[in-house]
Amino acid sequence: MSLKSFIAKKAANFYANKINRWSKDPFSYQEKIFRTHLSVGKNTQFGKEHNFDAIKNYEDFKRAVPLRNYDGFQPYIDRIIAGEQNVLWKGMPKFMVKSSGTTLGTKFIPVSQEGMPTFINAGRQTLAMYIAETGNVAWVDGSMIFIQASPVLEQMGAVKVGRMSGVVYSHIPKYLRKNLTPSYETNIIKDWEEKLTKICEETLQKDMTVIGGIPPWALMYFERLLDMTGKSTVKEIFPNFELYVYGGLNFAPYREQFRKIIGGDDIAFLEMYNASEGFIAFQDMLDVEGMLLNLDGGIFYEFVPANEIHDENPTRLRLEDVELDVNYAIILNNNSGFWGYIIGDTVRFVSKKPYRIAFTGRIKHFISAFGEHIIGEEVDEAIRLVAEEENVGIIEFTVAPQVTPKDGQLPYHEWFVEFVEPPKDLKKFALKMNKILTEKNIFYGYLINSRALQPLIIRPVPKDGFRKYMKSKGKLGGQNKMPRLANNRQYADEIIELLMMDF
Repeated sequence: MSLKSFIAKKAANFYANKINRWSKDPFSYQEKIFRTHLSVGKNTQFGKEHNFDAIKNYEDFKRAVPLRNYDGFQPYIDRIIAGEQNVLWKGMPKFMVKSSGTTLGTKFIPVSQEGMPTFINAGRQTLAMYIAETGNVAWVDGSMIFIQASPVLEQMGAVKVGRMSGVVYSHIPKYLRKNLTPSYETNIIKDWEEKLTKICEETLQKDMTVIGGIPPWALMYFERLLDMTGKSTVKEIFPNFELYVYGGLNFAPYREQFRKIIGGDDIAFLEMYNASEGFIAFQDMLDVEGMLLNLDGGIFYEFVPANEIHDENPTRLRLEDVELDVNYAIILNNNSGFWGYIIGDTVRFVSKKPYRIAFTGRIKHFISAFGEHIIGEEVDEAIRLVAEEENVGIIEFTVAPQVTPKDGQLPYHEWFVEFVEPPKDLKKFALKMNKILTEKNIFYGYLINSRALQPLIIRPVPKDGFRKYMKSKGKLGGQNKMPRLANNRQYADEIIELLMMDF
């Protein structure tokens, strides 16, 4: 065992013991965070405006602090950028994280001095639990890559601004960067296609053991490697490749495609839920459903039943009040100054001992044009099950309602799917998916069975179609994701027009 492996194993034991302590005592850790946050928050402008001094318990907190999304925090963010102190948290944020998606404009998320370590610990804790469970540690002697955005930080008003991956990169000690690729010079390349080629050139010279990144962009990396080398699988190029770490999307529809392109069944897939607002959860065991909710990461959690999130007075629950298999909107109160913050994600608890969650989608990403309220988890599961049964690989997909079809047809859900190889019988493939959705969603099932809707229709997207679409939006690469669901036809119609699809 090398010195590096020996140190990694010791560190893994330390982190694993710490994680086991808080996972077995969840409520006291959450209460401690709640009290600490109130103590700091009462001296901020936000705390004074919301009478934090008078808050004695959680019920008081709910009455004093309304739920709000990012727009509700925008005035406070503007004041911070202008140089005001003690606005949402004490002093000034250490950084602002620039976060943007396909559906929203740019957001600037404050990260405090206290909040920064939680992001640094995200990878450490995930990998520590993998070592603790498997005993595998030789991979630390190899090279790692986490496909990410540029690490360049910019000055905006009184604070430095950058992508989360860039902010984290700036905090990695230089001696640890020796194992990381790509180089800084490659990482700052703005053009994604050029950057991807450079990443491949660098990593082909390395013994890659850990690879991480959002699934669509990791697939692009793998495909480029195979094109450049003429090899059939990634394992032929990197025989010691052991771990793929991902987050940001439900991985289920991609799993079989990843297994095929990587080659072999000896790859471990590890999931992290590391948002710009905090390190929320991570996979602590390989063969157990869900991710361990991070209860010692500077976040006091609240949960709202997802079907109530737009109500005037929704039910707000602490951790001890949640139930299994209910779809919740997750609410964050973090140690960077977000209070009652609707992050926009939905989760489902799959375990209470310990508390594990499954990511189920985005509040804004659903289809309910006919009252069915189809969510991300349901469409992900439907396409995954049928793709596995039919041995078909999925590159990417998105779904939209078709309310006014031509020729007097019944309305339907329209799926735009980019396959590795299209199924032999596309209509049969679609009907199988439709059957699964009717079983998973009783409202959709009723609409189908009562002939208010016709079964879903799949439109095959040409090769690289979604990549062309994301590039047209300036969203190619990095942490950008294609929305899986929309309750309107914005993405569907733009894709049809861009790719000149005719049907």
